[in-house]
Amino acid sequence: MPVGTPLLWGITIAAVLALVVMDFLLTRKPHEVSMKEAVGWSVFYIALPLAFGAWVWNTYGGDRGLEFMTGYLVEKTLSVDNLFVFMLLLTAFAVPRELRQRALLFGVVGALVLRGAFIAVGAQLVSSLSWAFLLFGAILFATAIKTLRDAMAPEDEHIDVSELKIVRLVRRFWPVTDRYHGPALTAQDGDGRRALTPMALVILAILSIDVVFAVDSVPAVYGITDDPYLVFATNAFALLGLRALYFVLEGALGKLVHLGYGLAAILAFIGVKLVLHWAHGVWSWIPEVPTLASLGVIIGILALVVTTSLIATRRGDADLEDHATTAPLPTTDADPVHTRP
Repeated sequence: MPVGTPLLWGITIAAVLALVVMDFLLTRKPHEVSMKEAVGWSVFYIALPLAFGAWVWNTYGGDRGLEFMTGYLVEKTLSVDNLFVFMLLLTAFAVPRELRQRALLFGVVGALVLRGAFIAVGAQLVSSLSWAFLLFGAILFATAIKTLRDAMAPEDEHIDVSELKIVRLVRRFWPVTDRYHGPALTAQDGDGRRALTPMALVILAILSIDVVFAVDSVPAVYGITDDPYLVFATNAFALLGLRALYFVLEGALGKLVHLGYGLAAILAFIGVKLVLHWAHGVWSWIPEVPTLASLGVIIGILALVVTTSLIATRRGDADLEDHATTAPLPTTDADPVHTRP
């Protein structure tokens, strides 16, 4: 039974817009986000999808409820990877801490718009082309390989602002100021011309990254549910809490050293699930992967990579402490131990 009725679509879009407007009002005055504030909003944005999932379960049955919760878990996991890239961008652009939540909010809005467009295209493909799931599976396999390669080369995890294509393109046509002017996107430069601020470049860079994330995430959740409304709802709920979640996980993101391996495994698994779903439609004897089994596999992968990441981080910290303890202290000619009479 499909979930998305015209009335429910209207209510959901209106609610998402209201939450976005609220976030813009809250970030209107730049300020550094405290941990208490970030945790409070994160709890709010996690409680919302849990309550919504319970409503879907009660109204449309356990299968649809399970699809929503599994899809939400997948999207939330992928959003953590998004946050890591956003962290690299904000650091590379030297965004002041009090302006970071504003930049992230623009990224969230851009992601919502792009995901909405991709979801509409995906729904059309699924309804009109029998091999659409095969296409989605291929996209996820390619993404999984790229994610695995990135995870195996952690030394490459840095961003050179001057090499970003969007930055080079913008600088060819518009002047850019040397410093930030609060959350303003334009300001007058030294010659009195209207110019873009570094804040505008940050937002454009985040939006360009959003396009890549949309290509990855929409096929992933279509591997969990074929209901376009649930696909949109999982994306919206995962993205709306992204701004607050960034400040909660900012210190912990660097410790999730094996997250890339887990994401690659999850994307590959969902790719296999999509291919089996397509093959089952052609040859009915080929089995499909049940949603409950998918949820178990995804939770198991996440639990494994979080555990191994924490173990690896602790061992790394312990090795650094041992090295600091055993390393010889620097000496000078005035050191009495080495001074000869």
